Amino acid sequence: MNLLKNNQEKRAFSIDEQIQCLKDNGMVFDNEDKAREVLLDIGYYRFGFYSFPFEITFPALDNRDHKLKPGTSFKSVFEIYEFDSKLRRIILNVLDRIEVNIRTCITYYGSLTYIKDPYWFVNSNYMESSFIRSFEDKVYSNMRDHPVIKHHHQNHKGRYAPAWKTMEFMTLGNVVALYTNMKDITLKRKISNLYGCSIGVFQNYLETLRILRNKCAHGECIYRLSLARGIKLKPANISPDCRHNISGALSVVRFILGFISINRKKDLEDELRSLIANVKSPDAKRIILDCSKILL
Repeated sequence: MNLLKNNQEKRAFSIDEQIQCLKDNGMVFDNEDKAREVLLDIGYYRFGFYSFPFEITFPALDNRDHKLKPGTSFKSVFEIYEFDSKLRRIILNVLDRIEVNIRTCITYYGSLTYIKDPYWFVNSNYMESSFIRSFEDKVYSNMRDHPVIKHHHQNHKGRYAPAWKTMEFMTLGNVVALYTNMKDITLKRKISNLYGCSIGVFQNYLETLRILRNKCAHGECIYRLSLARGIKLKPANISPDCRHNISGALSVVRFILGFISINRKKDLEDELRSLIANVKSPDAKRIILDCSKILL
């Protein structure tokens, strides 16, 4: 009997019971000892994120019975998990490069534009009031205990550290909010043009990068990423059917990265090709490509 059949029986299961549940749902194993090791490593619940596309009723979420397509192997599901983990690490590495560059450019051009005001990021002449109101409680308060900021306030008067110190410790989300709330259209255009974008497109791409980074950082399933807000098709040449998935998001990453380092963009594309090529299971590769629509 399927251990999960009766909702009243929901409880924690031992590893052997978890394996039996998977068998009851149609999964095949070539090495149960390895399966035990994997389940103890990543957990039965997380493993289910990657077995979901193998379910007969996929992609339906309602009335799931977790029954798997004939021939579904534990090894194939685990290979998708490994692919997704490696993809996440590749993306986080390149997003770090992009984030530093964008933060640096906004700090540099903003600080030169308002060269007489090192605190321009909280000046209502230059920034929307809503951003300034939330900055102290939601942004700067989290920075005050950082050794650099604390040292600054021990040695200098003033409510804030200057832009080149403060912005160094802003998250990508903070930087996106700052750029969005700038009043000076000329300054915003100067910055967006550095990345081959209009202001509106740059804001859309920044938001895409922010969401992608957060999902990677929180360990979400990346190859099946679903974005609520569509990505602007141009100038990154997003395929119309990829405006909400990981393929579209990666196109944005590659596009922005190309304005920072052509060599790093090529390295990224080579890494992605190699990652896909090294997926051995035909079933795993088919599901990865069907769900991600990654095109290079």
